[in-house]
Amino acid sequence: QVQLVESGGGLVQAGGSLRLSCTGSGRTFSTYHMAWFRQAPGKEREFVATITWSGWSGGNRYYADAVKGRFTISRDNANNTVYLQMNRLQPEDTAVYYCAATGAVVAGLTQTDQYAYWGQGTQVTVSS
Repeated sequence: QVQLVESGGGLVQAGGSLRLSCTGSGRTFSTYHMAWFRQAPGKEREFVATITWSGWSGGNRYYADAVKGRFTISRDNANNTVYLQMNRLQPEDTAVYYCAATGAVVAGLTQTDQYAYWGQGTQVTVSS
């Protein structure tokens, strides 16, 4: 089991950048596929990005089309942390961002019910 805590959210102007962090507990953190999701007011939670565990071809990354080329997911297993670097932020990126983890044997998972562990979320607000 793993517990996740996000940080790094805040208010930023359009075109700016933020880096979110998600720190996990447990010695098996490196064996989990990790992901970021987001949920805007009145909308369903949606997939943003995922990174496989390090033993899976060195950590493959998958992105939602809406963030491809602007966001980068990475992980530091030594510190049990996964990051989401967000550049060229737009007002439509405003949402609560959640970190998630799964021990599934397949990679590239994009559905919320495929992830067993979730953080509490961190608010990102992009002003126009």
